[in-house]
Amino acid sequence: MAMEKRRVLIVGGTGYIGRRIVAASLAEGHPTFVLLRPEIGLDIDKLQILLAFKAQGARLLEASLDDHDGLVAAVRQVDVVVSAMSGVHLRSHNLMLQLKLVEAIKEAGNVKVIYFSISSTN
Repeated sequence: MAMEKRRVLIVGGTGYIGRRIVAASLAEGHPTFVLLRPEIGLDIDKLQILLAFKAQGARLLEASLDDHDGLVAAVRQVDVVVSAMSGVHLRSHNLMLQLKLVEAIKEAGNVKVIYFSISSTN
């Protein structure tokens, strides 16, 4: 019996760990969504990573962690959320961003699995 494919949203998909999670999700054939945060601006390296994921079949969902409604709308499209935000922001600011994500997941009410990756490296 084939395992059901989960719709996976990766937050922090351009980071060291996140990009590997996106690649693995795509390789397993899961419908893969990557949060495109407007805050990345014109970071060419991150934009190139995102465009490469899109070319491999990932869907980019634009939402800011500071836009609760947009974040809820993104989360409602998936079954699994993986937060792989970089440890660069790991102080109280990152924890607040993680809480915003958790609040959106709670409101959406449809996510079955949540993974948090907390790393202190880039």
